[in-house]
Amino acid sequence: MDIAPYFNPVDFDAIGFTEKSYDPSLLISNVCFYHPDGALDLTGVEFAIVGIPESRNAVGNSSCALAPDEIRRQLYQLYKWEVPVQIVDLGNLVIGKTVADTYEVVSDILSFLIDNNVIPIVLGGSNDLAYANYRAYEKLEKVVNIVAVDSRFDLGNDEGDIRSDCYLNKIVLQQPNYLLNYANIGYQTYMNSPESIQLMNQLFFETYRVGVMRKDMEDVEPIVRNAEMMSLDISAVRRPDAPGNPKGSANGFYGEEICQVARYAGISDKLSSFGIYEYDPTLDVESQTAQLIGHIIWYFVEGYTHRQGDIFFKDKNTYTRHSVTVSEAIDELDFYCSKKTGRWWVVVPVINIKKDLEQKYFLPCSKKDYETACHDKIPERWWRAYHKMNR
Repeated sequence: MDIAPYFNPVDFDAIGFTEKSYDPSLLISNVCFYHPDGALDLTGVEFAIVGIPESRNAVGNSSCALAPDEIRRQLYQLYKWEVPVQIVDLGNLVIGKTVADTYEVVSDILSFLIDNNVIPIVLGGSNDLAYANYRAYEKLEKVVNIVAVDSRFDLGNDEGDIRSDCYLNKIVLQQPNYLLNYANIGYQTYMNSPESIQLMNQLFFETYRVGVMRKDMEDVEPIVRNAEMMSLDISAVRRPDAPGNPKGSANGFYGEEICQVARYAGISDKLSSFGIYEYDPTLDVESQTAQLIGHIIWYFVEGYTHRQGDIFFKDKNTYTRHSVTVSEAIDELDFYCSKKTGRWWVVVPVINIKKDLEQKYFLPCSKKDYETACHDKIPERWWRAYHKMNR
């Protein structure tokens, strides 16, 4: 794919780096900056930074189009990781004549990167760009699990246009549909209508209140481990830690907590795209939010350097199987624990009635889920997955 017509190269003056020589340990010295005049060689590249200054469908946050370069300004002041990582910064996308044009180009670019085993890091822009990110998997005909870190569900209604607060319903209703599961981390009940919360439950989507997650951040890991795509609305972070968002709240994740979420996302062997949205530089205080987003990206890549490749169950000898009899379940629940990482999975039977076949889906879980089963209770995560896959 020739991406040259679609990007403006990084403007170093705009991001505050006017010197020609930098500390060789800084990220800016260890990133390849693509210029449309040259050829794009993705050999060995692991990440591609993609700025998307699109905000025409933002609700009350048009200035989030200014975000990509402000994030770069802070990100490239950080130091590199201990393990060498190959990153290319493609620059900022030339937005389309219409927002639909932008969605189409974004989905093309991201599908191209994902298909070449390059993880795109999207610097939005508004939250509706997650819809274009989803469509990248649709074009590859790949089933996708999405994790959204957001204080709101952004469901919207069937008739409404796509907006930053109304895009999830478009993904759910898209045909053919490649969405296997959707999980929201960090929603705040008082920011979502009772009807939307009920609908999420009826769809058997996973929803986790921010207060529940903060009690034990390790519970985030198996949720994220099941995802191919993560979108992060910066409004999920409390306003004192991230003031650069018009919908920020006094409550939400703390800065160090959101960095931990990002690190879990990086560690996940499945996750193949990551986007950060809704940052408004005009509301930021001393670049505090941009700095935090830089840290989020840094921790995401740092997590990637610790991937273990223990997700594909190629060698069953590297896992310990635990079978648990639960009175409410038809069959025993089979749990697998990795001998290498200590991570857990539980088997969810998927019954194909037409072909009279039963398949197995290995659902990431936690040791707590195993302990719940040992106490003769069906883990909530297993219950939701079973009913969703056997409707």
